[in-house]
Amino acid sequence: MSVERVKEHLKKYGLENKIIEFSSSSATVEMAAEAAGCEPARIAKTLSLLAGEEALLIVAAGDAKIDNTKYKGRFGKKAKMIDREKVERLIGHAVGGVCPFGIREGVKVYLDVSLRRFETVFPACGSSNNAIELTISELERCSEYEDWIDVCKGWEAAKG
Repeated sequence: MSVERVKEHLKKYGLENKIIEFSSSSATVEMAAEAAGCEPARIAKTLSLLAGEEALLIVAAGDAKIDNTKYKGRFGKKAKMIDREKVERLIGHAVGGVCPFGIREGVKVYLDVSLRRFETVFPACGSSNNAIELTISELERCSEYEDWIDVCKGWEAAKG
């Protein structure tokens, strides 16, 4: 089960008990923000993309959108979201619970700079009704990320 894989993954970092279970769905940024009691921008959404044949994850602020020019400059290809029906097979989590924890071997995780303006953020934890509040350094550690990247737009006006 996806949530159990996430708990096992987070256990390596002593964070498995920080997972918050919600009584309502947190499958979208807006729903997650309402359930977590925070602004939508602090939801660390995890985008499932393909760079050629390679599946990758980009964790970005809830108010950020992929900027195709920046993405192509970084990955050499146009951004292509993974089809809904293929996400679980390629990433290890179903849509609504995709997160950078407990994912399939070989899937690379990137953190977008849109997250850096927050002290803490809320990524999902493998289901559509949970999340975890993490500092940016905790997110770096337990996401086992490859690199910080700048491939999003739309959030810059909200910097502060």
